[in-house]
Amino acid sequence: MAFANSSISDIIATNIQSRSGELADNVTNNNALLRRLKERGNVKTFSGGNVILQEIMYNDSTTSNTNSYSGYEVLNVSQNSPISAAQFSITQYAAAVSISGLEMIQNSGKEAIIDLLDGRMNVAEAQLANRIGGDIYLDGTGNSGKNITGLAAMVPDSPSTGTYGGINRATFSFWRSVAYSGLTNGGAAVSASNIQQYMDAVAVQLIRGTDKPDLIVCDNNYYRLYLQSLQSIQRITDSGSGMAGAGFASLKYYGAGMASDVVLDGGIGSAATANHMWFLNTKYSMFRPHKDRNFVPIGGERQAVNQDAIVKLIGWAGNLTSSGCQFNGVLTA
Repeated sequence: MAFANSSISDIIATNIQSRSGELADNVTNNNALLRRLKERGNVKTFSGGNVILQEIMYNDSTTSNTNSYSGYEVLNVSQNSPISAAQFSITQYAAAVSISGLEMIQNSGKEAIIDLLDGRMNVAEAQLANRIGGDIYLDGTGNSGKNITGLAAMVPDSPSTGTYGGINRATFSFWRSVAYSGLTNGGAAVSASNIQQYMDAVAVQLIRGTDKPDLIVCDNNYYRLYLQSLQSIQRITDSGSGMAGAGFASLKYYGAGMASDVVLDGGIGSAATANHMWFLNTKYSMFRPHKDRNFVPIGGERQAVNQDAIVKLIGWAGNLTSSGCQFNGVLTA
C-alpha cells in the first residue's frame, strides 16, 4: 500500500539519526553516575561478542610470587598472573516513534511532518533516557532479567553472596563491595545527627593509596539528612563547578582523606532506591554501549499489515560494568 507521502519513512529515519548523538549525551547527562563516567572517559563502546568482557586485576595469595630475599637465595618464579575478566550480558532497550496515514495527510508538508515528529521523538527520547537512568539503580532482574545490571548488583546490600559479572562473591572476597547498615552496624537508624559518622565508617573501608570514592549518590531521604547535618555550618559548593555546575543538587563530603561530590540523583519521580547512599569510585565503573546500537534507528520502517501507519525504533544495547567492586560501598537503613 502506498502512503500519502512516500518520503515520510526517510524523514523519520534521518531525524532519528541526526539526533542520536544528542540523545546519547542527554542520557549520560541526566544521570549523575553516567555523567561522571563520561567525564572520566569511561563510556566505552564494544564491537561484538555474545557478552561484554570487563578486564580485572586482583591479588591471588595462593599464586603470588612476590617476596623478600637475601643474597643467592632461590627466587620463586612460579606463574603469577591474576588477570581475568568479568562478563556481563548485552541488554537491549528500544522506544518507538510512529505516524499514521491520517497524520501524514493532515501534515503533508515536510516542515509540518518534522514538527510533528520532533514532539514524538522528544517523548520517546525522554522515556528511553528515564528508563535507562532508573534501571541504573536496580539489579538487572527486572523485566525477566533483561534490564541493565545496575548498582543494586554492583554494590549490593549483601555483598558476600551471589554472582556478579560471572564471579562468585562467596568465593572471591576481592569482588565484594562494602555495605554498612545504620541499624545493624551503627546501632541506630540513619539520621541527621549520625549520618556523617556513618559516612566516615563506610569511606575508610574504601581507600587504598590514592584510590578512593569520588562520587556519593543519594536518594531523596539520605540527601536530605546529609543536607540537614550541614546546615549548622552552612556548607555549600560553588555553583559553577563540578556536579553543581552540571545542574545536579550537589554538596561536598570531606572525610577519611576524601573530597567527594555528594549528589542528589532523586527528586521528582526518583528511581533511586529509598534510604541508600552509594560511595562510588568511578575509576572502576564503565558504561558500555555497542558501537552500532547507541541510540540509533533499528532497522527499516515497520508497517503493520492491518494498519495505515509507520513505526521506527530507537535502540540501545550494552550494560553497566565494573572492574573493581571492592572500591565501592553503600550506606543503608
